[in-house]
Amino acid sequence: MTAQTVVAPVRRQRGFNVEKWGWIFMRVSGIVLVVLIFGHLFINLMVGEGIHALDFAFIAGKFATPFWQWWDVLMLWLALIHGANGMRTIVNDYVTTEKARKALVWALGLAAGLLILLGTLVVFTFDPCLGVTESSSLWDTCQAVAN
Repeated sequence: MTAQTVVAPVRRQRGFNVEKWGWIFMRVSGIVLVVLIFGHLFINLMVGEGIHALDFAFIAGKFATPFWQWWDVLMLWLALIHGANGMRTIVNDYVTTEKARKALVWALGLAAGLLILLGTLVVFTFDPCLGVTESSSLWDTCQAVAN
């Protein structure tokens, strides 16, 4: 009589599971993005004079309020990270060469990081009076704010 060798079941590695947390992030950020985007569209297109009120002064007024700054920055960050994570998933699924996959994932991360940095700087350092001359229609408003 011979004994059969039983193979022990494979144990999962402990630690941070990038794919699992990426999957969870995509679901949560998608829901939050729907709320942020529809809120953004509603405020910009439906409230007040609607689309006819959209001009430089409207945007300057929104960016003067910390609530709308954070709203837009959160929307920017979530949209870029959500999109980059989706592209990372596509690259992992369809690029077969390991070197090319790593290069593309790094390029996606760098592009998303650069756009997040630049977008955040624009929102928080926006100055509607920068470069306004005496011939501009904003001159009086900028002078009143400066004093």
